[in-house]
Amino acid sequence: MIDKVLIANRGEIALRILRACRALGIGTVAVHSTVDRDLKHVRMADESVCIGGASSAESYLNIPAIISAAELTDAVAIHPGFGFLSENADFAERVEQSGFRFIGPRAETIRLMGDKVSAIDAMKAAGVPCVPGSGGPLGDDDSENLRLAREIGYPVIVKAAAGGGGRGMRVVHAEGSLLHSISLTRTEAANAFGSDVVYMEKYLGNPRHVEIQVMADEHGNAVHLGERDCSMQRRHQKVIEESPAPGISDEERAAIGKRCAEACIKLGYRGAGTFEFLYEDGEFYFIEMNTRIQVEHPVTEMVTGRDLVAEQIRVANGDPLSFSQSDIQFRGHAIECRINAEDPERFLPSPGQITLYHPPGGPGIRVDSHVYTGYTVPPHYDSMIGKVIAWGEDRDSAIARMRTALSELVVEGIKTNTLLHEELMLDSGFQAGGTNIHYLEKKLGLS
Repeated sequence: MIDKVLIANRGEIALRILRACRALGIGTVAVHSTVDRDLKHVRMADESVCIGGASSAESYLNIPAIISAAELTDAVAIHPGFGFLSENADFAERVEQSGFRFIGPRAETIRLMGDKVSAIDAMKAAGVPCVPGSGGPLGDDDSENLRLAREIGYPVIVKAAAGGGGRGMRVVHAEGSLLHSISLTRTEAANAFGSDVVYMEKYLGNPRHVEIQVMADEHGNAVHLGERDCSMQRRHQKVIEESPAPGISDEERAAIGKRCAEACIKLGYRGAGTFEFLYEDGEFYFIEMNTRIQVEHPVTEMVTGRDLVAEQIRVANGDPLSFSQSDIQFRGHAIECRINAEDPERFLPSPGQITLYHPPGGPGIRVDSHVYTGYTVPPHYDSMIGKVIAWGEDRDSAIARMRTALSELVVEGIKTNTLLHEELMLDSGFQAGGTNIHYLEKKLGLS
């Protein structure tokens, strides 16, 4: 039985995992870098171990140090959170080979889904709708690549098979620039991801980003927990997420959710996962699967009443899912704003000491954050310092509550993007719902 979990992460997700463990009566081990000794979850954990220097490579990406910390503290399982090593198949494999339980999918599943080409092949085989594309890696035959692009239809997008986070992709609008774009993307992919494998897809002009949350166990059970709209993005990074997605019908949700759950069963998937789609003209097109808990999981928790992190731990313990599809009921609407330590106009990171912090509260408001008055935001990691989530009986009331919550949020000593979120809550396009993935960049003058 899992009675002690090592949390291989930092910040608000580490604190979120710790709280889930406490609710389940499970002991916790916090690992941290030299600059993270004062993180809230490190102070609250039953045990803590410093695993290296300030850089991620020395600490949160240091697999031998994390495994050693688990051995030193007699941890039973390791939770990777999101980011860092959460989708690293080699890490998952090392964890299991070392005798610990990895709170996530099996290494072979992470490896399969981590390669975009193999992931698309697996989804096609499972009956999940995909974007029209090359159907595999692009070869060195220029005439064949030109033929494929004509068959798909311009514009097309060339993507790195090992890419992610908005990197390793290039849009091609005309045949004259295709071959050069393929060459450039290959070079960038090799430098960034260690693999120059690229593939090609139809470029959708004005899609939305809609994703499906799933949970599966090792006993052949899988359910979906509805969808999230993550279309408010800047530089391919999500800014606001909400559930349910505006304009998606109950029938559409049930149909695509069922396909995703069935795909999990065919894959032998274990744990939490997210199927990401582009949605345009009433059609879903699979783009990738995230084999971990998502940053935006709280909006799903708010509308379903399910603790996804606790369920991850139960599944890793070998338990069957604690709920079936018929148990999942959707209630109300939830919106999440990512609060970053950054200049709201230039989007430059703003590390430093928080001289005053006051989180909002009230009905329907949840704040997932690790910061406090006196905490120093280091410059070494992602700039997100927390998330404000607002729930309401309907979308309008959720927006109204979010506006109030943002006006109550106090973070002094550093700059944050709170003002941007306040502006977006008043934006007519956002209020109407259903904006596409280019909307925010156009609003900000970035495209």
